[in-house]
Amino acid sequence: MSGENELAFIGLGGMGAGMALCLREAGFPLVVHNRTAAKAAPLAEAGARVASSAGEAGRDASIILLSLSDEAAVEQILFGELSGRLRPGALVVDTSTVSPAYSAAASERLARIGARRIEACVIGNPPMARAGQLRIFTAGRREDVDGAREVLEALAQEMVHVGPAGSACGLKLSFNLLLGNQIAALAEAAQLAVSAGVDRDLFFTTIAKSGFSSPALAFRAELMRTRRYEPPAFRSTLMEKDLRLAVAGAAAHDLELPVTAGVAERFGAAIRAGDGDKDAAAIAELRTPVRGDGGGGKDAAAVTELPTPAR
Repeated sequence: MSGENELAFIGLGGMGAGMALCLREAGFPLVVHNRTAAKAAPLAEAGARVASSAGEAGRDASIILLSLSDEAAVEQILFGELSGRLRPGALVVDTSTVSPAYSAAASERLARIGARRIEACVIGNPPMARAGQLRIFTAGRREDVDGAREVLEALAQEMVHVGPAGSACGLKLSFNLLLGNQIAALAEAAQLAVSAGVDRDLFFTTIAKSGFSSPALAFRAELMRTRRYEPPAFRSTLMEKDLRLAVAGAAAHDLELPVTAGVAERFGAAIRAGDGDKDAAAIAELRTPVRGDGGGGKDAAAVTELPTPAR
């Protein structure tokens, strides 16, 4: 039986599962759905009701939270599986990272059918999601944000309202631009140091303690040092997607992001090398040979610098 005050949570990847478990442990009645049903098992053990479809999950909920991988997934869920099944006035809280233009358009399309949508872009990692320690940036109508405030405050150490629909996604993409470029630069710096004879462990240990470091850089430096890229805190496929969204969004405003475009290509190479589902730090395993070294027709960027030790 569905409960009148249930929240619906659709999308139980690393961040989604962490947020859903946090809400369940905070006492919220919850119905969940994930395309891969096995990922819902920990939520079922925590007392959540598992729905067999997104439509079933969202049918009776007044608030539906989404944590989906990309715009195609949001489109399928919002305007496919949930179409015609949302109750009047239902509020969609979308934590997915999509382009500002798509986000604004999605909010307008939902409004035309009597539903509401806000962005709730999150900064953090799966353990922070589980602990309710995310930073959350909201966008949309303030009164709609207020309608989800109790839920969002259970997930957040900080909440900031950014502005109209699309603006929180723009801020989130800007953050991920910095993160992606920093990870790629760290990987290149390590390759340069090792090529000059510096011990690899020494490089990552010292850079993490330097004035150049930050919590995000130190975290990725340790992943690179130990070559432990699974489970991912931020998958390479999602990083590449976000960087390309940033580049495309900038181009729509006659801006060019040449550094970010190059880094997006590097993450594309990591995906082609089979590291798409690993943490973005796996880009440290890529090596681009010097041009003209006779690469033999292989994708040069897909050649690993050193073999990854067996786990």
